[in-house]
Amino acid sequence: MKRLIVLFLLLLAPASLAGAVPAWDRTNAEQLLGYVDGIAGEGLDPRDYDADALRRALAGTDASALNGRATATFLHLAADLGSGHQRDRRSVAWHIAGQARDAAASDALLQQALASHAVVPALQSLLPQHRQYRLLKAALAATPAHDKAGIERLRANLERWRWMPRRLGDRYLLVNVPAFTVSLVEGDRVVERRRVIVGKRSTPTPQFQATVTGVIFNPWWDVPQSIVRESVGSLLRRSPALARARGYTTAGGRIRQKPGPGNALGQVKLVMPNPFSVYLHDTPSKQLFDEETRAFSHGCIRTQDAIGLAATLLRGQADWSRDDVDRVVQVGRTREVALDRPLPVYVVYLTAAADDSGAIATFPDVYGRDGPVVSALVDRETRSIP
Repeated sequence: MKRLIVLFLLLLAPASLAGAVPAWDRTNAEQLLGYVDGIAGEGLDPRDYDADALRRALAGTDASALNGRATATFLHLAADLGSGHQRDRRSVAWHIAGQARDAAASDALLQQALASHAVVPALQSLLPQHRQYRLLKAALAATPAHDKAGIERLRANLERWRWMPRRLGDRYLLVNVPAFTVSLVEGDRVVERRRVIVGKRSTPTPQFQATVTGVIFNPWWDVPQSIVRESVGSLLRRSPALARARGYTTAGGRIRQKPGPGNALGQVKLVMPNPFSVYLHDTPSKQLFDEETRAFSHGCIRTQDAIGLAATLLRGQADWSRDDVDRVVQVGRTREVALDRPLPVYVVYLTAAADDSGAIATFPDVYGRDGPVVSALVDRETRSIP
């Protein structure tokens, strides 16, 4: 409804919202119409941009009507390509801030596009340039029309990439929840990949962005209240001796677990402050990495060979060779080490992604989130705009 109101106002009174209505000549308007007609190639629905109304305006003689319709269509496309069609992503637990664009930036892009007769390149410049987006788009073009499920999966994941920041960093970690993997990426190249365990369906891992600033070896575990209520609190009441044997202590109203081989965080945890208290860490339950579907945690991300990942992130820092890392782990005392080169980490939900060879791999929709994304790609409200 909000988008309907905004577009309706743009059509009726664009001068009051963004200054004088830009003048569209036939060349620019035809470029825009052609782009709308082909927008399915980006996984979007051409009907959401009412190509027929633009076509009628082009066929008519009312320059004001053409200017208003073309301007509204361009701005609608710019918003969807630059920030994603689905604006409210809370329903699918997506909390990564994507590309921010304000009205002034969109207006400047429009003016530049019209002046240079480059409407299509201007719109294309808003799209993700990441290798994954390009390969998903190519896969969509090659998918037979009868493969409805395959098309919907690719559309959902193209949309998710439009939600992402356009610059992810020269070096970053990417956790893909449905793939149960974490990858260390440099440029467009995956240099390391490890298996992970993610949240159960009842305690799903959210999608968010954070910065890894350091590593904690032999960490203490501050037990979340949800887990206290679920299991640890009962253990402390029923078998205090067993609880002590497992390293649980109480102090200041909180329950903690001492460092050790049975600690729930294992022997290393990445320092990555975030509002969800979700971290990449080691685990004593290493046998679970052999499972194909690894949704077992309360939301945190248990990482295979987490010590090896920590060593990779510390590589190149003075006094932090792999031998140094192993020595600190074996000593058993808690120690936090800051990274000389902090790096971003993105926890995402991609049910289709290109592998190292460029082929598209698909993953189980463990939390049932593809359907809501695909449904939100059909913006039926805007179809009623004259």
